[in-house]
Amino acid sequence: MDYVFYLFLSSGLFLGWSLGASDASNIFGTAVGTKMIKFRTAAIISSIFIIIGAVVAGSGASETLGELGSVNALAGAFMVALAAAVTIYIMVDFSIPVSTSQAIVGAIIGWNLYSGKETDFSVLSKIVSTWVICPILAGLIAVIVFLIVRTFLKKSKIHLIQLDFYTRIGLILAGAFGAYALGANNIANVMGVFAPSSPFADVDFKLFSLNSVQVLFLIGAIAISVGVFTYSHKVIHTIGKGIMSMSPIVALIVVFSQALVLFLFSSEGLRDFLLSHNLPALPLVPVSSTQAVIGAILGIGILKGGKGIKWSITGKIALGWILTPTLATILCFVSLFFLENVFNLKVYS
Repeated sequence: MDYVFYLFLSSGLFLGWSLGASDASNIFGTAVGTKMIKFRTAAIISSIFIIIGAVVAGSGASETLGELGSVNALAGAFMVALAAAVTIYIMVDFSIPVSTSQAIVGAIIGWNLYSGKETDFSVLSKIVSTWVICPILAGLIAVIVFLIVRTFLKKSKIHLIQLDFYTRIGLILAGAFGAYALGANNIANVMGVFAPSSPFADVDFKLFSLNSVQVLFLIGAIAISVGVFTYSHKVIHTIGKGIMSMSPIVALIVVFSQALVLFLFSSEGLRDFLLSHNLPALPLVPVSSTQAVIGAILGIGILKGGKGIKWSITGKIALGWILTPTLATILCFVSLFFLENVFNLKVYS
């Protein structure tokens, strides 16, 4: 029955809220940390473009998660999302920016282990490889853009007031792009496990229409937006100021770099274009915006000699990346046991 679906969907909404609380920092943390944009303005822009990205382009990355583990029971999907959400909440409460992608992957593996389903290690290796590629790629992009911008500024004669204005506009545009990319790439983490069970009908708004999965993604994106507004302050401070002190220009480069990386891993159009011209394309995989933004910050920091980087905080974040999938796997496995044996719910078919 539909009401049962809505009850179980609550864990997905909690996961969406957790993602918003954690990953909003990656979109506007540097801008807010450098006091170029107010938090409220950042939250509004983030919410609008996260929703657009999720609805318009969220389907690509969700296919890969389905290949990793096809969660075939509603109660199982509920616990996968809840285990990932609780893991993220614990990390955020300790002000540690974490990867929602790692949390949901860990939870799916926990479901695979409990249900006796085989984990597709070719898909898993593809996903795990992006945890390495993503921050390195973001760092390389950030370094290249930083060198280009620095050269341009040295040769140009832009007044400081004009530069400040252009930087604010750039941060808003880059943040909007980043929010769109986050919605497109990470909505799969929030709602992907519920897509096979979605009871929603297609909706026609005359000017445009939404299919069943897009309606589901819209609901998940709204939950992400609520998380942005209500609980993202803590991690925004860690990203914005904790890892390395940044100028507004560096903040702009960091936001743009992580947004571009998320877009590259979620654009079906770009992938199809590259493949049609016999060019290599990145896989459509939910990647970590946290890893991307930290990779961009570290890339520029290392280019400057590494003196301004707070390695103790960076190490704390790296530890969170190890603990996140591990904790999510354990939580999901143990919780599935209680759901099945205490509450007599069917957690897999």
